[in-house]
Amino acid sequence: MPSLSVLDLATVGTGATPARALADTTRLAVAAERLGYERLWVAEHHGMPAVASSAPAVLIAHLAAATSAIRVGSGGVMLPNHSPLVVAEQFATLEALHPGRIDLGLGRAPGTDQLTARALRRTSGLGPDTFPEDVVELIRYMSDDGPDHPSATPGRGYLPEVWLLGSSLYSAQLAGLLGLPFAFAYHFSPGPVDAALDAYRSNFRPGVYASAHTMVAVTVLCAPTETEARWLSGSSALGVLQLRTGRLGPLPSPEEAASYRYTDAERAAVEQTLATHVIGDPDTVRGGLEALARRTRADELMISTRVHSYEARLQSLELVASLGLDEDRSAPLASAEGS
Repeated sequence: MPSLSVLDLATVGTGATPARALADTTRLAVAAERLGYERLWVAEHHGMPAVASSAPAVLIAHLAAATSAIRVGSGGVMLPNHSPLVVAEQFATLEALHPGRIDLGLGRAPGTDQLTARALRRTSGLGPDTFPEDVVELIRYMSDDGPDHPSATPGRGYLPEVWLLGSSLYSAQLAGLLGLPFAFAYHFSPGPVDAALDAYRSNFRPGVYASAHTMVAVTVLCAPTETEARWLSGSSALGVLQLRTGRLGPLPSPEEAASYRYTDAERAAVEQTLATHVIGDPDTVRGGLEALARRTRADELMISTRVHSYEARLQSLELVASLGLDEDRSAPLASAEGS
């Protein structure tokens, strides 16, 4: 089985605040370390009342300081929103402060609506069309042979573990060509997973790292009983519907979800989304994760658990950890220079 990691969005549930969500993510990082998870990532989202992780570098610094061994990182930094030099300075600083524990996952989507994206960029010169060049520029600032001017300080020699994230073939192929590890967003775009991972592996050539390394992010909700798991999953189901219909707000409680009157079309859309989520009691979740691992041959599975309360999120991670699925951990990434 692949190793297991955690993706957290600093979820703001109904009745909570962003401050509480960030405190809960900090508690979850400490718990994930205790439970033996490989890494914990936070994602960059903007303008979403249910997600408090809008500033990954700031949050990662806090999480790394609150833990001692678990890897922490971004899943991911949406590079079109930022200057590569700024991201290099932020993550080289994190690597200097917490050597060997920082991950920089990079995505090419804005992670928000177009109006917010324009407010973030403040220029039309940044965008997904320059993503490959921006990735190369960003890595070079932190490489041993980084440029003298402009340069990042910290920068040269403080390269964190760099990943490309994607939900299609584009980033998969680019990650392979650049020799970077690749994380696929199966949790919200399950359809292309097989084609994307095949494209990554077939295009891989040693670059920053010596060999191909894959991760698949999957939505998982484990509870002591199937009934409880399905009850708790109502929050995520209604949250997905609200996001798709532009009715943004905090993540609903299970009670709110249970009382919502779905139309037939809404119910069908939600059921289609939940069909690829791994939800249930420990035996059901074990079977679902083992099947996904066999299908994808992923080196790592990254678990995303979208529930209303911290207690339910922690319970799920504890139950998954107790299954002992990652006893045979994958080998750590090796740089091409050190291979």
